[in-house]
Amino acid sequence: MLKIIFLFISVCISVFALEIKQLPIEFGDKRVELTKEYIKSHYNLDVKDIKIIPKIIVVHHTAIDDFKDSLSRFTSQTLPTDRPDIQSAGAVNVSTHFMVERDGTINQLMPLDYMARHVIGLNYNSIGIENVGGQNSKDNLTDAQLKSNIELIKELKKKFKTIEYVIGHYEYRCFEGHDLWLELDDNYRTFKDDPSVRFMKELRENIKDFKEAPCTQGHK
Repeated sequence: MLKIIFLFISVCISVFALEIKQLPIEFGDKRVELTKEYIKSHYNLDVKDIKIIPKIIVVHHTAIDDFKDSLSRFTSQTLPTDRPDIQSAGAVNVSTHFMVERDGTINQLMPLDYMARHVIGLNYNSIGIENVGGQNSKDNLTDAQLKSNIELIKELKKKFKTIEYVIGHYEYRCFEGHDLWLELDDNYRTFKDDPSVRFMKELRENIKDFKEAPCTQGHK
């Protein structure tokens, strides 16, 4: 196990030019199997592993202003009982590839080619970036977080030429009917307002060569 963790850390560090802390959440056999069940149930795909080819980067906020409290929501392999909004959709806990602290520190929580449960309909095609903040829907993500998101997204594009889109979580329903949309349950939807229209506007002003969500402003 130590050799596997060391290899994961070594490989991840070599991928990026910017500083990224390795803070892996538990992603053992149980979480992998529950993820496979989620993929079968929601996407009707029988898969041997949970590896993905990322085509979308989805930017989030955690809706919690404290880093440790935010991180604690992702550590368990199974979904906590206080998530009735998504409890019926599967037992695997939510996860994300990156978490950016309020001072801009970037943490990688899981392998980039593993599917994370972070966005309805698009998990199988996307990398998730969570930003600590947004409690009570406040638009309070920091300039340091914006800078880190810009740098991280540029590095991800260098690593994965397949990435086409950068979207805010609030834009996920724009993909309904799109080739990348895989959700089978028409009743499985949640309202999202993260990370804020303002944050995405400022982010998009500083990145290029990405497509935006395929919908009008009113369909968000």
